Amino acid sequence: MIIIVDVFVRMRKRRDVTRAAEVLQCKQTVERAARDGLKRSGAERAAKRVFLAALCSVCQALQGGMLFPTESPSREVKDVSGLWSFRADLSPERSRGFEQQWYKSPLAETGPVIDMPVPSSFNDITQDAKIRDFIGWVWYEKDVWVPARWIQDQGTRIVLRVGSAHYYSVLWVNGVKVTEHVGGHLPFEADISGVLRQTSGSACRITIAVNNTLTLETLPPGTIQYMNDRSRYPAGYFVQNTNFDFFNYAGIHRSVLLYTTPKAHIDDITVETTFSDNIGLVSFNVSVLGSSKPAVKITLSAQDGRCVASADGSRGVLKVTDVNLWWPYLMHENPAYLYSMEVQATAEDGQTDVYTLAVGIRTVKVTSTQFLINNKPFYFHGVNKHEDADIRGKGFDWPLVVKDFNLMKWMGVNSFRTSHYPYAEEILQMADRHGIVIIDECPGVGIKDIRSFGNVSLAHHLTVMEELVRRDKNHPSVVMWSVANEPASEMPPAGFYFKELVSHTKSLDSSRPVTYITASNYARDLGAPYVDVICVNSYLSWYHDPGHTELISLQLNTQFDDWYGKYQKPIIQSEYGADAVPGLHSDPPMMFTEEYQTTVLQNYHNVFDQKRKEFVIGELIWNFADFMTTQTITRVVGNKKGIFTRQRQPKAGAFLLRERYWRIANETGVLPTWARYPCL
Repeated sequence: MIIIVDVFVRMRKRRDVTRAAEVLQCKQTVERAARDGLKRSGAERAAKRVFLAALCSVCQALQGGMLFPTESPSREVKDVSGLWSFRADLSPERSRGFEQQWYKSPLAETGPVIDMPVPSSFNDITQDAKIRDFIGWVWYEKDVWVPARWIQDQGTRIVLRVGSAHYYSVLWVNGVKVTEHVGGHLPFEADISGVLRQTSGSACRITIAVNNTLTLETLPPGTIQYMNDRSRYPAGYFVQNTNFDFFNYAGIHRSVLLYTTPKAHIDDITVETTFSDNIGLVSFNVSVLGSSKPAVKITLSAQDGRCVASADGSRGVLKVTDVNLWWPYLMHENPAYLYSMEVQATAEDGQTDVYTLAVGIRTVKVTSTQFLINNKPFYFHGVNKHEDADIRGKGFDWPLVVKDFNLMKWMGVNSFRTSHYPYAEEILQMADRHGIVIIDECPGVGIKDIRSFGNVSLAHHLTVMEELVRRDKNHPSVVMWSVANEPASEMPPAGFYFKELVSHTKSLDSSRPVTYITASNYARDLGAPYVDVICVNSYLSWYHDPGHTELISLQLNTQFDDWYGKYQKPIIQSEYGADAVPGLHSDPPMMFTEEYQTTVLQNYHNVFDQKRKEFVIGELIWNFADFMTTQTITRVVGNKKGIFTRQRQPKAGAFLLRERYWRIANETGVLPTWARYPCL
């Protein structure tokens, strides 16, 4: 094991050191680590490659913004998703693709390829178990045509963007490496203008190599275990071990886009909002690259197209009279109101870039007993989800997204957590438009090994939070950041780790509270002092005292009183539930039946109704829908704790929650009597 000292933590704190010097120092550290490392097997070398890339990413992260690609008078977008050529590197050491430089020629010339849809996980597309369970490098390729005018106009930037690929990706265009990225759930991109203009013009062969190996330093972490008993396992046999309960789907999970901007372009926009009486305030900060003195104009328009505020300059505050606030679904008669902010940046040569951003004006505040949105108490009655479905795995799919939002609104859901990783940007945009509140979670799930609390892991975790905040900071639906799920927060290093992580996240965005989800003992949780909201997972009468629903009331009351008594912070029951095999029934209820699931829920709800009068501010059922997991003796083709099946058909628990959530919503008294789905 290569051990890196705390140079990366020191680098993060040395704000006076230039980024170039940090990158140089990082590379020197990595080079020393590589020289000192012992020769490893192929899979170990692949894992080390991921590890070393993660180190470099700490230094190179976040040079520029990550605005969602949209079309405008100055921008075009070309979606190059669809069918790609695909090949898994099945060589024993998973390294043949790099050794033979598959990126330098058409992938079909290197060996047999198959069709692979993008976006999708590759795991469930074929009938081959080796592909379903594959660990290592897979290769994607697609030939696309770039419009000639893009190439000919020297004032046009051409950018290649990958919405997400799990886990570590390297990207080439026409055989030239243009970027690499560590992490499976956030976008990355590269300016490929120069490559296209220096190679073969409009022809564009895109090659992406993706490695799904998880190590102790990745997020989520994992380990590669070699089975050395030759009487039971063949030579070189290994497995990927993880500490999370969902299938490690891999591949290109979101759209691959080509888009253009002018050379002088809007690189990033940061918006923060507040209000006083009927005046809304929108603070903005616009970053423009490619021009030393751009003229920036901001126009904010209402939904009817009226200009309600405007300003000149890259920084400032817009004042909106008679403001329409962004309210959550079921909290107001006119929820999810969005303004449109148009940003124009004109360079010295007259070239203008235009970008439009949806803006919701709202505030978020946490007290010792309440979560306030627009100074009104908000109670989370929602779900935990997964990006998971038959065949496509974690691949983005519009019909599935729309169906899920319809089901959530039918149930009276006002919130969900992006368990346990950032979801597609299009999902957050849907939440903005529909008023569904989001707890935005990073991929910090399964941090159970003490070695995953080291400085290398922390440095990477900080970078991931930077990428997450950079991407999602302007979404009004996002009201809180979650930096981890069920870490081993009672371990000695956890206190420093989460103090740094929470502090860093707050330095990136001071307008939102920060939490992580815990399943530790309240008295031994070393990170809890640093979060704003206590989020607790518990599975009483399931993982604890299975079958004994009569104990839920006592144990849950004790849980809440213990946590609040020690920390004096509001509490969300961030997970609870029980597996239910659809169509399996028993009276009296028995585990795995629909009756048992509803009984567990009812017992939890009885306690929630007592404690939400005090300091409990939310309940999120685990889970919205059944989802796939690795094969174990405790999982029958996946986790069955969903209140919907994986095919989105309701179990009895869905109707129970629907009745409850609508009742809670109408207790506020702000909804008219006709406010019932589908009258939205």
